[in-house]
Amino acid sequence: MSQATLLKPTKKAAKPSNMPAKTFRRKAVEEAFVHFLQLTSPEQRNPDEIALAAKRMAALKIEFIGSDSFSEPGAEATILGDFFLGTGIQGAVSTPSKTPVLPAHLARLCEAKLLTPDEEKSVFHRMNYLRFRAEALRSKGDLDNPWNVKRIEGLLTAADWYRDWIVKSNMRLVISIVKKFVNIQNGFDDLLSDGIVALLRAVDKFDVDLGFRFSTYATQVVRRNTYRCVMEKQNDRQRNLGSFHDNGIDISDDQKESSMSEQRWHELRARLSLMLDHLDRREKFIIRARFSLGGHRRIQTLQRLADTLGVSKERIRQLEKRALDKLRGMTESTTLPEAEM
Repeated sequence: MSQATLLKPTKKAAKPSNMPAKTFRRKAVEEAFVHFLQLTSPEQRNPDEIALAAKRMAALKIEFIGSDSFSEPGAEATILGDFFLGTGIQGAVSTPSKTPVLPAHLARLCEAKLLTPDEEKSVFHRMNYLRFRAEALRSKGDLDNPWNVKRIEGLLTAADWYRDWIVKSNMRLVISIVKKFVNIQNGFDDLLSDGIVALLRAVDKFDVDLGFRFSTYATQVVRRNTYRCVMEKQNDRQRNLGSFHDNGIDISDDQKESSMSEQRWHELRARLSLMLDHLDRREKFIIRARFSLGGHRRIQTLQRLADTLGVSKERIRQLEKRALDKLRGMTESTTLPEAEM
């Protein structure tokens, strides 16, 4: 089935009696839009939910890449045609390759058909046009009417549908970029997640009317983002190692780390967790924050910890040294497993 018929209702959608003026002039598009709202929005909301949604919508700034064509009288017909949702792409899901190039879970991410230049332009115009219409409706300020809020939410949800379609069509690109940066310190899954986030940002910022392909722009965005993530992790690691060395703790070199088995790694982490439990609450918090352990994804500075705990920077340094002395004493009385070579 063509994607163009995805949300073309088989029969006329019933329009609620309390729904305000139409969102779209074209009958087929309006019927598909009402049908879409009925499928995606809750039928009933209590007054508190309605008030909260209206307040959230009033504060929302809907961003989009504008075009002069959006304000033209025939924009709706030119951009959307008779379909509210749909790319008009035949065979929108590509036939999976029989060559086992990618694992199954990654191959599923790459099933979407690549967009042709005309299809890409159409999808970007539809996404931004729907956001443009949502912002125009929101800026009128008539948010006391629940149906207006519902219509804005529906327009944004539909715009996100197009955004997600662009992302799916470019997943091969992200995978091809991030896999080049994978190493012992940078796992593929983490880099892929960051790459997808970068791709989402690229979709929101891309102006298709400039005349070049989205893949050209997305390649630069994803590559720069992945390189930045790798360098940040490397810098954090260097600061981490430097802090350990400054406090007299010997750290094995990268060659030994790379030969460490997963079982040994988990055992060492378990031992460290038990050792940390012997520290008091502040000491444990400082060690975790200073060495990016547990939920701390980045190393925290002495000054930031001082501000958090409401003490001086020098006091944080003293507490850190005391905690490290305790840990060093524990390691002297604990036999750790030998590294597996």
